Amino acid sequence: MKIERITLDRGILGGKPVIRDTRISVSLILSLLADGMTIEDILQEYSHLKREDILAAIKYAARIVADEEVLLPKATSL
Repeated sequence: MKIERITLDRGILGGKPVIRDTRISVSLILSLLADGMTIEDILQEYSHLKREDILAAIKYAARIVADEEVLLPKATSL
């Protein structure tokens, strides 16, 4: 599985990350999975995708979240 399957191009979906050579966004793939579709379901619905494309979308999202800085409010005492 290679992250190179994900591309960003300002001319495609406003620069959102998409599966290479498609207009299918990483966020669409994640939404479908979150809504309960399996990888196999997505592959049937989008027959031009490969399993590796979906896994790359998940890996891309995991890397983004891992690098996200979380700012927590100061703890308050009661």
